[in-house]
Amino acid sequence: MEQNLHNYFKRFVCGDELHAYTFLGCHAQVRQDAEGFVFRVWAPNAQAVSVVGDWNFWNCEDLPMCRVEYGIWEAFSPYAKEGDAYKFFVRRADGSTVFKTDPYAFRTTSLPDTSGRICTLDGYEWKDAAYRRAQGKKKLLDSPMNIYEMHLGSWKRKTDGSVYSYDELADELVPYLKDMGYTHIELMPVAEHPFDPSWGYQVTGYYAPTARYGEPKQFMKFVDKCHQAGIGVLLDWVPAHFPKDEYGLYEFDGTCCYELADPMMNEHPDWTTRIFDFGRGEVQSFLISNAVYWMEMYHVDGIRVDAVAAMLYLDYGRSEYRPNKYGGKENLEAITFLRKLNRAVFSVRRNAITCAEESTAFPMVTKPDYDGGLGFLFKWNMGWMNDTLRYMALDPLWRKGSHNCLTFTMSYAYSENFILPLSHDEVVHGKASLINKMPGDYGMKFNNLRAYYGFMMAHPGKKLSFMGNEFGQFIEWKYDQGLDWMLLEYESHRKLQDFVRDLNHFYLDNSSFWNNDSDWNGFQWISADDCDNSVIAFRRIDRRGREIIAVCNFCPVARTGYRLGLPRNGVYAPILNSDDSKYGGSGMELPAVTAQKIPMHGLEYSGEFTLAPMSATFYKRKITQRKVK
Repeated sequence: MEQNLHNYFKRFVCGDELHAYTFLGCHAQVRQDAEGFVFRVWAPNAQAVSVVGDWNFWNCEDLPMCRVEYGIWEAFSPYAKEGDAYKFFVRRADGSTVFKTDPYAFRTTSLPDTSGRICTLDGYEWKDAAYRRAQGKKKLLDSPMNIYEMHLGSWKRKTDGSVYSYDELADELVPYLKDMGYTHIELMPVAEHPFDPSWGYQVTGYYAPTARYGEPKQFMKFVDKCHQAGIGVLLDWVPAHFPKDEYGLYEFDGTCCYELADPMMNEHPDWTTRIFDFGRGEVQSFLISNAVYWMEMYHVDGIRVDAVAAMLYLDYGRSEYRPNKYGGKENLEAITFLRKLNRAVFSVRRNAITCAEESTAFPMVTKPDYDGGLGFLFKWNMGWMNDTLRYMALDPLWRKGSHNCLTFTMSYAYSENFILPLSHDEVVHGKASLINKMPGDYGMKFNNLRAYYGFMMAHPGKKLSFMGNEFGQFIEWKYDQGLDWMLLEYESHRKLQDFVRDLNHFYLDNSSFWNNDSDWNGFQWISADDCDNSVIAFRRIDRRGREIIAVCNFCPVARTGYRLGLPRNGVYAPILNSDDSKYGGSGMELPAVTAQKIPMHGLEYSGEFTLAPMSATFYKRKITQRKVK
């Protein structure tokens, strides 16, 4: 065996290989002047393995594999060809046999067939070089990030109910994202999965874009078109667990290869899925190489790591658990793995985006590993989401008793680099859509939601909202049908979409909302304690001192002569108001505010504001030119 391959295998078993997909799985190769494909699979405890496929009529005896080293098996076929379906036929340690899909297959067949397909990924001509150069120069923490989370199969459907292909989605989706002012999309898992209702969160083909919407190079083209339009692409990525489908990773060679062997700890009780063995080198190499694979082969900008809390805690969802070596409930192997993952990702892509969906108070998720952190770039702010949605769901009459739901988030807003998520998880399973969470009659629901969106956009943190939120989808999200786009025929939904579009572009155009997102110098309360009137006001300030004043009135009562502190002398003009009649609001006229030398709220000046009912309003200080004598 050549020395390089031996070294690759050795790094693989040690958990240090970042590109395991380049030598495991199926790859074109020339041997003794014969062109064909080499197959390699890790199955350390198998008695025997063979490759079966279209070219050998699925004959289990035709292409036996040889055990090479470190539990890796290999075979070469000059007859296999691009596009052929194939599997591994594994004789397990107990003598039983099973057909397994290649864990490193780049392409899969359409369900219900679960085979891999021989697929070479080279040859696609990328056109996103300018985008990638520009991204490489960005300071992501100081840049705008407004993410549109979506499920590819249910954004839109054709009239016959069939799904759009990757190509068709790109043609319709990219112009929509640009028009609406989003900077990124986050795709619910696109890796191959067997069960539609899992939404992609139970993966069987980690290296294969799902065949539901097309072929791998079509997905490359999808990402490419997004990049050419300046839209970043993030993938939901699922390293916490995998399903127990027999053809998948589950007990791959008859023993627990990819999952923990301990029967007390190797399954999630709530999900009945297997938990990866994060302490095993081969599993580390498999998962870390997978994250690198999506970034290098498909040019995706980053990953959102699903269910991080389930990885971090041994007692997650359990009444009984086996403590770590110190007697604690922290999963030390998973913590080490996550640090290693982030180091690896940033070593191959300096400007990569890694986000943790972490719902607990685990410390330093977005701090560097050398400071004791996990090394993620961002963390979803689940606390902000839960508190503010709880507040907005209250009748305005009772909001004053829960005013801290609006203000408490600022006590920890700069403890991590946060993304504010209004995700798919908040509009399913009886939780109601965002518009239906809002109290009041039909019109008041829209007023509440616009005010809430305005507050979200002004609050520190990057933004994420699930598809359909932007036009007020009334029913909960359903994975097996398209969004209710016909709602845009109704004025209230159309005007809500107009507001979100203008709000998104306002966010992009005003660096005060994003240039200082991770620094207390970017935020200052003006009024945080007026619970009786359900009013808050604060300043957002960029690194050059430019600022916007946000005033939110979460009561359906207009107020005049409402005095707020102001930082400087001058005139402050309203520049965006969620209550504007063009967005479906009352259209109450809001005059500019002249600062007076009356100290208030710890500021040197103050002014009398008119507060529109149930509104979020942004003010800027007018720049007046000096008169030339």
